[in-house]
Amino acid sequence: MLRSLDVNDAILDDGVQEVLINHDRLCDLKLTKCRVMRISIRCPLLKSLSLKRSNMAQAALNCPLLNLLDISACHKLTDVAIRLIVTSCPQLESLDMLNCSCVSDEPLREIALTCSNPHVLNSSYCPNISLESVRLPMLKVLKLDNCEGITLASMAAIAYSYMLEELELDNCHMLTSVSLDLPRLQKIRLVHCRKFADLNFQSSTLSSITVSNCVALRCINISSNALQKLALKTENLTILALRCQGLQDVDLTDCASLTNSICNVFSDGGGCPMLKSLVLDNCESLTALQFSSTSLVSLSLVGCRDISTLDLACPCLERIFLDGCDHLERASFCPVALRSLNLGICPKLNTLRINAPDLVSLELKGCGVLSDATINCPLLKSLDASFCSQLKDDCLSATTASCSLIKSLILMSSPSIGSDGLYSLCWLPNLTTLDFSYTFLINLQPVFDTCFHLKVLKLQACKYLSDSSLEPLYKEGALRELQDLDLSYGTLCQSAIEELLAYCTHLTHLSLNGCKNMHDLNWGSVDSRFEFLSVHNGSTMFYFENINEPVKQGNRLLQNLNCVGCPNIREVLIPPAARCFHMSSLNLSLSTNLKEVNLVCFSLSFLNLSNCCSLEVLKLRCPRLTSFFLQSCNIEEEAVESAISQCSMLETLDVRFCPKICSTSMGRLRAVCPSLKRIFSSLSPA
Repeated sequence: MLRSLDVNDAILDDGVQEVLINHDRLCDLKLTKCRVMRISIRCPLLKSLSLKRSNMAQAALNCPLLNLLDISACHKLTDVAIRLIVTSCPQLESLDMLNCSCVSDEPLREIALTCSNPHVLNSSYCPNISLESVRLPMLKVLKLDNCEGITLASMAAIAYSYMLEELELDNCHMLTSVSLDLPRLQKIRLVHCRKFADLNFQSSTLSSITVSNCVALRCINISSNALQKLALKTENLTILALRCQGLQDVDLTDCASLTNSICNVFSDGGGCPMLKSLVLDNCESLTALQFSSTSLVSLSLVGCRDISTLDLACPCLERIFLDGCDHLERASFCPVALRSLNLGICPKLNTLRINAPDLVSLELKGCGVLSDATINCPLLKSLDASFCSQLKDDCLSATTASCSLIKSLILMSSPSIGSDGLYSLCWLPNLTTLDFSYTFLINLQPVFDTCFHLKVLKLQACKYLSDSSLEPLYKEGALRELQDLDLSYGTLCQSAIEELLAYCTHLTHLSLNGCKNMHDLNWGSVDSRFEFLSVHNGSTMFYFENINEPVKQGNRLLQNLNCVGCPNIREVLIPPAARCFHMSSLNLSLSTNLKEVNLVCFSLSFLNLSNCCSLEVLKLRCPRLTSFFLQSCNIEEEAVESAISQCSMLETLDVRFCPKICSTSMGRLRAVCPSLKRIFSSLSPA
């Protein structure tokens, strides 16, 4: 027995006769986008009817049990036609009139008189709907998006719907104010209401509110015990009052007109006793914040560039973000639970007092005038004071004495730190990461004497270090646990670099980018230059079978070697005798005088020779190489083919802007290296 019928995009009549649908058992009928002038439906059991996007001008219904009606986008239906429809459906509960441009309030008044339980009404995109003198007390869902007739006067009708649970008023451009007390409302939306200036709302059950891009909105007053999350994005908001006992998460990003009085809202006693997270990013009118909260866990003030004073008494605060607070001069924190504090890029901060027993991470990057810092954080493990040019030895000494658990210390571009500060590192027995890049250090002996567990040491552009500064590393075996060393843009002489490469075999990561004294990387004598055997004679298997044979020289642990932009490298030779069995990444890009590369590296997976414009000789035996970059190299096509033929796992090859490799060669490259999945080329002709 037929219960459901769905007809889509059909011509149902000849434009003259009325179409009759008569069925005793039909419960669900959908006539979507159908062309018919008049229609009569007699279905005593019909409960759901959709005439969506159909073009009838008249419809007669005899459906006493109908409770769901969809006439959205039926542009030819007039008020009279819709009144005739709804008067014959006393059980109607849901009506969708979306985009019925000819409809006014008259059918809604008829619904209020005829239908006993209308629960859902969608009148969005109906410009003539105003709801004046319409009373629908049983309504639960009301959608009025893009209704130009909705004004302040319409709020009286909405307020009468005391059962209302969901309300949408997006793009109601004539609406200036909303003041509602609806005890059951759970969700409200007000987006792009350009004249909307005042919101006063009370509902004990409200759990979702969306208000954004209402450029005229200046005052918001919300009372709800169920609301847990609130996000408002309105740049002219000046007054905010909240009585929300359960509110935990507030985001007021870009509310640029909020003033210091906002502190009263979120302090204890201000109406949000359960608040845990507060975001005030880019609230540019804030100048001084002073508040206390026993519940606040996270605070973000990123981009609040005019804040000069910050005084917080928040014992549960764990995270605070202050990036871009350009005028912050004084900050005081006494949190009990604060674990992470980010004061990055506060260029005017000159005084800092932190007493945080649980603080683990502190970032002061870019606080260029910070000269007075008292940091009492016994559990601190990470301190980043990059670009803190005014921090001196006494501050570093006091910090290391009170924060003895620090593992990572970043002092890049902090030139005021000298030898006295270095000697204070003896208070940090757990230090594993140390960055003194772009400083004026001349003596590293305190580091060698005290930092026994150091694993990462960065000394980029430390141009005042002498050629003998690193001798304890390769002559005396200092820092035996060191794994990562960065000497980029330094001035160490060639012999110091060569001895470092020869004897510090325990290093796993080494960066020598931009070192002018970095010359040929030759880890094999002239007699040990290797011959490349063909793939077919099992040479790869031969090498792997003999890797673990006992030899006099120990294996190098080096995994990553970066020599980007070293102008004096002309040759790179890494034969099996170099025992670089762990090397997985080699970057020699921008080494413009590099002419010859001979590599046997069984674990190498990444190789970058881009912009090595002098490269002529390329020989590779790298069975695990997967990514190979050769951009802007003048190497011959035959040399590339020969090299990649020995790389059986190569997947990505970049030969863009290589003038001697033409677009028609891609097939040959794939033929010699069948594993290739991606070839990047500039597709230029030969």
